[in-house]
Amino acid sequence: MFGEYVPVRAEVADVPHFSAHADRRQLLDWLCTASPPRVTYLVHGEPDAAAALRDRIDDALGWTAVVPRSGEHVLVRG
Repeated sequence: MFGEYVPVRAEVADVPHFSAHADRRQLLDWLCTASPPRVTYLVHGEPDAAAALRDRIDDALGWTAVVPRSGEHVLVRG
C-alpha cells in the first residue's frame, strides 16, 4: 500500500457467477447465500444508491450495513 508491503491475514475466495453489474435484487440474492457478517460495508456506488441498498440489506436480511463516509477509517478485527 502506497509503495510498501502490508501484512494481511485474509482469505481469498473465488466468487463464481458474481457480476459487477448486478442489480439490487441480484445482490440480495447473492448475499442470502452467505453467513451473516458482523457488519457489511458498502463502499461502491453513488451515495443515495448505497444508502438505499444499506437500508434494504437491513430490512431484508436483518444485517448491520454501513456506508462509510469518504476518508473514514475502519478497524476490522478477525
